[in-house]
Formats: sequence, structure tokens, C-alpha cells
Amino acid sequence: MGNICRSPSAEGVLRAKIAQAGLSDWVKIDSAGTHNYHPGSPPDERSQAHALMRGYDLSALRARQVRAADFERFDLIFAMDWDNLALLQADCPRQHQYKLHLFMRHADPVSGLGQVVPDPYYGGASGFEQVLDLLEAASDGLVTKLRHRQENYRSSDK
Repeated sequence: MGNICRSPSAEGVLRAKIAQAGLSDWVKIDSAGTHNYHPGSPPDERSQAHALMRGYDLSALRARQVRAADFERFDLIFAMDWDNLALLQADCPRQHQYKLHLFMRHADPVSGLGQVVPDPYYGGASGFEQVLDLLEAASDGLVTKLRHRQENYRSSDK
């Protein structure tokens, strides 16, 4: 929503997982909110603290709102929950609707983790830890898919 909790945490986790997989030159990552609540602000201090405990540094990230150009620029656009997905769908041009997905669709479906990443903003520490658990699971799944996509791309280049 405001790009200070879930989205920058997802960016930090995914960025680290992409780097570990050796895909940084192939994948570009950014986060943005559906609302313009905190433009230019760093991630919530609690998000930063919990992420840092797991080795993810979010301190350089700054909040911004989704821009019309983002729908053209990015191949995949992820929402953390159904409400934000609906907001993105309402703003996204028809020709780019296929790019919009829930981030959790990349987590192993048999994990039982659910389809959304809940907003931890009004909760306690356990909410921020749960968010990171979910983001790590979805990021791992997405990295696996991207690795296969890259391998297929390189194979078709030969």
C-alpha cells in the first residue's frame, strides 16, 4: 500500500535470492505502493530491523507509488494481497493485465502458506517475522522459475 513494509521487504528478500542464484544481471527488481502515503520514506523501522536479522539490508530503499510507466517497464508486477491486486488491475492498461499476480502464487502450494502476505504494520514482531517467512517462500519459488526460464532462453539461443 504505502511501500514501507511488505513491498520493500519483498524487494530486499528477492534481490538477495536473485543475487545468490547468479541472476542479478538478468533480473531487475523494484518495489512501489498502490498509495502515495510515504513518498521518499525509508522502509518501516520494524521491517528493516527484522529483515536485517535475516541478512537483508533495506536501508537504501525509498517508498514510491506505482507509476503508469511501471506497467510497460516491468514483465511481472506482484501484489501482496487481493485489495492491492484489485487496485493495480484498475490502473493497469488492458494490454499489460497479464503481468499482474499475487506474489504468494510462487510459494509451494502444498506449503499451506496461503495466497496473501498480511500487512504487519499494526501488529507486533511476529507479524514482521511471518511476512519474511512468506516472502522467502515466494521468492524461492520465483527464483526457481526464473532460473528455468533463463536456462530455456539460453538453450534456445544456441
